[in-house]
Amino acid sequence: MLTKACKPCKPAFRSNQRSVICRSSSGVADKLKSTAAAIILSGGIAVAPASAIGVSFPNVQSGAVVASPVHLEFAVDGLTVKPAAEGIVAGTGHHHLIIDAPAPAEGTAIPFDDAHKHFGKGQTSVDLDLPPGQHTLTLQFANAAHESYGPAFANTITVTVK
Repeated sequence: MLTKACKPCKPAFRSNQRSVICRSSSGVADKLKSTAAAIILSGGIAVAPASAIGVSFPNVQSGAVVASPVHLEFAVDGLTVKPAAEGIVAGTGHHHLIIDAPAPAEGTAIPFDDAHKHFGKGQTSVDLDLPPGQHTLTLQFANAAHESYGPAFANTITVTVK
């Protein structure tokens, strides 16, 4: 229910449009704000991209032709990078790079071998030596016990080393 009638105020930005101030109780103002936001967004006036949750290689696209050593940068959205030595803390973990091998299932410990590179100190990049040819690289985020966060926090790209 409105406690005070809505009324026009001074013109916005010297245009013919006017803004409206509404005061209300019982959530009407929130509904009006939501509706106004939807109108603004649908009109293309102000659109901000939503950030995706997961991991990515910000500097290399899948299908890229690269030279060795390959400089790879790692990014994560939705979780926080923290060294494994700090122990298991909810919402944190570190990166793993899986080379020419399948990503482990969620909750599975990532092996320690040549195909599975661990960045347990919280590193967010690497210069990786790869032989010439096509390679599949999977960035996998995992907790301090190296247990995979699964497909939501994995990203696979293919690169060709010349």
